[in-house]
Amino acid sequence: MLVVDDDPQARAHVRNVLEDGGYRVVEVPDGAAALESVRASPPAAVLLDVNLQRLSGYEVCRVLREQHGSALPIVFLSGERTESFDRVAGLLIGADDYLAKPFAPDELLARLRGLLRRAGVGRSPSTLTGRELQVLELLAEGCDQTEIAERLVISPKTVGTHIEHILNKLGAHSRAEAVGLAYRLRLVPVRLPA
Repeated sequence: MLVVDDDPQARAHVRNVLEDGGYRVVEVPDGAAALESVRASPPAAVLLDVNLQRLSGYEVCRVLREQHGSALPIVFLSGERTESFDRVAGLLIGADDYLAKPFAPDELLARLRGLLRRAGVGRSPSTLTGRELQVLELLAEGCDQTEIAERLVISPKTVGTHIEHILNKLGAHSRAEAVGLAYRLRLVPVRLPA
């Protein structure tokens, strides 16, 4: 998750809420840094204050929508721009949601999870264990359950349990969907043919 806010305390609060919800978080203090961060490593979602230095949150949202379309969930968080016309403007510019500060942590997490589900991302990939990431990488290489078991020196049944956990944590319905999400979320390295 990318948290964009020029107030360090507000950023820390949002980061704590997200981390308590099981998400990995990157923080930046302004709009220009947000665009650079998304360009370098696209996040699963962006939580964006409206009033920012250099570029406003509205401008950042507009640019992100032009570059990423509707695939990137964007949530505005604002303590100053809280009138209904502010929220309408944010939604018209392209935000998926708009919350006024202070917000209830549970409400933020519930709304974010809903957006991630609609974007094709299930639960937080940061909850995958090291062994689950190894299994997912081998799935991405095209290995079947028996091959994964041999390479990791574990039983095929244990591999099956890991795959089941991976599917649940990513909200995927199949191994192929899990592999697709793994590449999209950069959980596994992209290997180019030799």
